[in-house]
Amino acid sequence: MHRYRSHTCGALRASHIDETVRLSGWCHRIRDHGGVLFIDLRDHYGLTQCVADPDSPAFKDAEKLRSEWVVRIDGRVRRRPGGTENPELATGDVEIFVTEIEVLGPAGELPLPVFGDQDYPEDIRLKYRFLDLRRERLHQNIMTRGAIIDSMRRRMKDSGFFEFQTPILTASSPEGARDFLVPSRIHPGKFYALPQAPQQYKQLLMMSGFDRYFQIAPCFRDEDPRADRLPGEFYQLDLEMSFVTQDDVFATMEPVITGVFEEFAKGKPVSKNWPRIPFAEALRKYGSDKPDLRNPLVMQDVSEHFRGSGFKVFARMLEDAKNQVWAIPGPGGGSRAFCDRMNSWAQGEGQPGLGYIMWREGGEGAGPLANNIGPERTAAIREALGLKDGDAAFFVAGDPQKFWKFAGLARMKVGEELNLIDKERFELAWIVDFPMYEYNEDEKIVEFAHNPFSMPQGGLEALETQDPLTIKAFQYDIACNGYEIASGGIRNHRPEAMVKAFGIAGHGEEEVIARFGGMYRAFQYGAPPHGGMAAGVDRIVMLLCGTNNLREISLFPMNQRAEDLLMGAPSEVTPKQLRELHIRLNLPQD
Repeated sequence: MHRYRSHTCGALRASHIDETVRLSGWCHRIRDHGGVLFIDLRDHYGLTQCVADPDSPAFKDAEKLRSEWVVRIDGRVRRRPGGTENPELATGDVEIFVTEIEVLGPAGELPLPVFGDQDYPEDIRLKYRFLDLRRERLHQNIMTRGAIIDSMRRRMKDSGFFEFQTPILTASSPEGARDFLVPSRIHPGKFYALPQAPQQYKQLLMMSGFDRYFQIAPCFRDEDPRADRLPGEFYQLDLEMSFVTQDDVFATMEPVITGVFEEFAKGKPVSKNWPRIPFAEALRKYGSDKPDLRNPLVMQDVSEHFRGSGFKVFARMLEDAKNQVWAIPGPGGGSRAFCDRMNSWAQGEGQPGLGYIMWREGGEGAGPLANNIGPERTAAIREALGLKDGDAAFFVAGDPQKFWKFAGLARMKVGEELNLIDKERFELAWIVDFPMYEYNEDEKIVEFAHNPFSMPQGGLEALETQDPLTIKAFQYDIACNGYEIASGGIRNHRPEAMVKAFGIAGHGEEEVIARFGGMYRAFQYGAPPHGGMAAGVDRIVMLLCGTNNLREISLFPMNQRAEDLLMGAPSEVTPKQLRELHIRLNLPQD
């Protein structure tokens, strides 16, 4: 018999009854039922119930066992007594009568329990992550993550893509966040950067004629903590294709992503034939560039119903052409208590309040706004929003560029409070027609709105003849249930257009050549039209595992202060290491 096991803890069935077997694993739970000891033995594959009574030669050894001790157990497989079967376990029809126990690894007092799924402080969970990972839900999430990545790989290869690995040590590049810099010992005073994304390398692969590339790429960004991104590093399904239009990318990748969701959705419906929503429309209707389409509420511009009305606050705002009034429908929300609650919520978000109209039985509008604008305008708003008796509408006014995010939050708050959101499905959509540039009010400059390597719609002619703030890019995102899960674009592959695009954003030709010399040179020697995208592996896994915390689907994550509590990173280094790198510290003063 093998030194440690003849079977795993998930393998035994009724067909093994009367066999002598050997298992090794962790003591998941130990129960004393009137002098009979039940040991639930756990390994990666499952759980097996082991029994030791006073007649067992191993009973005294069994009495010494504690939770999470690693043991080898020999014994005979027998059928569980009638009525004690456990249909939730694959091994639930059988148990092992223990004849011998060997302790392979005793465990000290546990800083957090492995049995059960109770919440525990995050700092403890991260410091003792090796224990946390033994817990059933987290262990299963990690296995699901691996299966999802396998599915992505298989589907990409079936779609004609080839997997390549691009460098980890590279040059600094403006991908929208700070680089992690790595000092060079061989080249004093110079630094490598960890890649924020394989953007330039994958485009260079297209220049090199490889046609269809993908990889499960690690990406590194030294940015402040965000709820929807792990600090420091994350993984993405990165891909690029040659000789394609935007529609080709959509036709190729929509079945891949849909297929992954369908495979792991556990029966939840997954949308097909994703809608393509222009960026500006997404902001106006949903107040988000990653809208949650499970929420049926659609906002409308109702400015015309307030222009010149008796509600002077909105009427005066609308004298400025850039201002608008947006309405958020609230079906079923026509009670004073709910409207007051929404108003208080808005004040908690730093707003002066949230105007509203309620419609009572008989169609009469109620509330301060209704009283000020009169029954005709109130009725017109109701008709425009398709509302009925017992419903309400909420209003946000001002410059949409400044209030759209709050309007989107209000839309989601109304949907949540009125139980309008079907959380048992996945709704995916393409967000398209992103602006190429945006105006930075603080620095009074025009800068790239998204990926600087995207092709402007209209090409070089648009760059030369249009107001930059009106130019749209062949840039697209995938949104799912309120999260951005992918971003991509058709690339700007003409060197003169690249120089012009960067010039508009304040980067001269010399800077472009200095910072992107490899790609700039490649464009001079036959560059194919190409495009691609990157899908966030972590966010997709998070959604499919039914959690809203990325640390629940990652092996060894950092905390929100970008600290690895398990390994003690970041850490100080020795003076010798600093001397070898020709680095002197200039630490901030306390």
